[in-house]
Amino acid sequence: MEKLHSLYYFLELAGCFAFAISGAVAARQRGLDLFGIAALAFTVACGGGIIRDLCIGAIPPAGLKNWQFLAVSMFATGLTVGLYPIVQRLKRPVLFFDNVGLALFAVTGAQKALAYGHNGEVAILLGITTAVGGGVLRDVLLNRVPIILEKEIYASAALIAAVIVVLGDYSNWMSSELTSLVALVTCFTLRTLALRYHWNLPSPSLK
Repeated sequence: MEKLHSLYYFLELAGCFAFAISGAVAARQRGLDLFGIAALAFTVACGGGIIRDLCIGAIPPAGLKNWQFLAVSMFATGLTVGLYPIVQRLKRPVLFFDNVGLALFAVTGAQKALAYGHNGEVAILLGITTAVGGGVLRDVLLNRVPIILEKEIYASAALIAAVIVVLGDYSNWMSSELTSLVALVTCFTLRTLALRYHWNLPSPSLK
């Protein structure tokens, strides 16, 4: 396997930070204690990546092997707890940081699968898994219906980002850095606009 470039690690840690804040805010809103907040933040931050690494044979998973992921998630937890009144001023903070993490992990999930020699289909599926896995674990632990089971544009936004990464890798029509940027912006913008204008996927009629 070729070594992943430094941009990958930056995006992975940035996604970890964003999802950790998302998890910490959600846990704080549910009234969990400090341990519960920290545990949920780490689970959300690294859950999807751990599932991806197990699937591609990257053992032990990066989220458990590299101390940076734990450090980033704990820093995000402390930031959220210590500056919670400021974090609350962001409009719907959980959704904002969830959108950021979704875009970042959709890109890095697909990139890592490709780097380990897997084909485009696997890369796309694991890009989606990396992006939505932590959020699903968060919602299940907090006894909420996971977003991906609702009709919101969520996993589909991650799908588009992962497809862009795979197409960019296969065609070499853009540099890896530019491809990542396009995929990130596309996913985040689509998800944000979907929330703003209430775009939803069609659902079958019950009649």
